[in-house]
Amino acid sequence: MIDLKPIQRILSFTRKAIADYDMIAEGDKIAVGVSGGKDSLTLLCALKKLSEFYPQKFEVVPITLGMGFPNASLDNIHEVCDVLGLKLHFVPTDIYRIVFEIRKEEHPCSLCANLRRGALHNAAKSLGCNKVALGHHFDDAVETFYMNLFYEGRIDCYAPVSYLDRSSITLIRPFIYLPEKEIKRFIRISGITPAPKYCPADGSTIRQKTKEILAAMEKENRGVKKRLFGAMERAGVGGFKVCPRIRK
Repeated sequence: MIDLKPIQRILSFTRKAIADYDMIAEGDKIAVGVSGGKDSLTLLCALKKLSEFYPQKFEVVPITLGMGFPNASLDNIHEVCDVLGLKLHFVPTDIYRIVFEIRKEEHPCSLCANLRRGALHNAAKSLGCNKVALGHHFDDAVETFYMNLFYEGRIDCYAPVSYLDRSSITLIRPFIYLPEKEIKRFIRISGITPAPKYCPADGSTIRQKTKEILAAMEKENRGVKKRLFGAMERAGVGGFKVCPRIRK
């Protein structure tokens, strides 16, 4: 049985990020891309609960892309949507077949991400949404900064808020202050079941390697991820800015 009472700590991080970056305005219709993993399910719960008392009224629209992975199930997503009283919008795609069977990409993540973005943005527009919320959290941001620096030789990261001219969609990342460990804790004590990893590339990506490197660095030099995040803010990388933050 799912218990959403532990969402309060998640909401404290989420509200701070939303306020610091003016992510939500009155009347917003916000699409949430729900993969079934821990991050997207937690984001869906957080935004729905926030919508019930936030001063600016907004609507939450869950969207799941059917990737075409063999034996994939939507049961856990439907369970969470039922608890939240939300209708799940399912959009079938051929992304798995294109990436793994037709193109047979050696490094599939970039193409897969591009295809998923396009499909999600199109679905959001068709449902009348003006914003798309993504579940990238604090650790994701630090990992992305590290990968861009050490693998591509550039100082960059995705933005907390970004407007896409071509689709007239605004992307928001309400979890940028939220450590991954808080998401894991919420999932564990709430009783939510994340979907298993369906992607054949899972566990062998550059991001996974980066995650392991940063974990080792953090173990040896506690606080290194906080300092990297602080450096991103002070340098204004990707639209980040220096904001007083709650303790992590």
